[in-house]
Amino acid sequence: MNEREVKLNRKTKETDIEIKLDIDGKGEANIDTGLKFFDHMLNSFSRHGFFDLDITCKGDIEVDDHHTIEDVGILLGECFKKALDDKVGIERMGYSIVPMDEALATTAVDISGRNYTVFDAKFQYQYIGDVNSQNVKHFIESFANSALININIKAEGENDHHICEAIFKSLARAMNDATKITHDQLLTTKGKL
Repeated sequence: MNEREVKLNRKTKETDIEIKLDIDGKGEANIDTGLKFFDHMLNSFSRHGFFDLDITCKGDIEVDDHHTIEDVGILLGECFKKALDDKVGIERMGYSIVPMDEALATTAVDISGRNYTVFDAKFQYQYIGDVNSQNVKHFIESFANSALININIKAEGENDHHICEAIFKSLARAMNDATKITHDQLLTTKGKL
């Protein structure tokens, strides 16, 4: 495996997940969470962040989509945290503005070693495909909490699918910028991230 490539598993009574992440990939994905719309969003994240991403998840989607989305977010965050290791040389911060038809998403991230999420987006309907729209924010929060990063997202639009897809693409592009190695220092005055 490459230096910034990791493979992790997470098994609970609700989900059984395996994720392989290569931060320095080409945007190739093989994703099966059992939730088609979520797969579509994760494929967009992979493609627009140039992250190679393999995800398999067997979750209790007969109950609902909550546990699958939450646990994939947790494990994906753990993958990024492990792959970035001591964070020496990374750009640390990144931002992106992505339009999708009438929708617009703006995302800023800081791989700071501190987790915080600001999520300012509203969806008109309860479901986007087979995903409860409330769980979009929950995925972002779960990802930020386990990766120990700050994520600030603002999005607007008329079509829920477009808003959500713009969010995932914008997050991907911001993460791609923030994870790039551009120097040989640790960008902090604290001495540790």
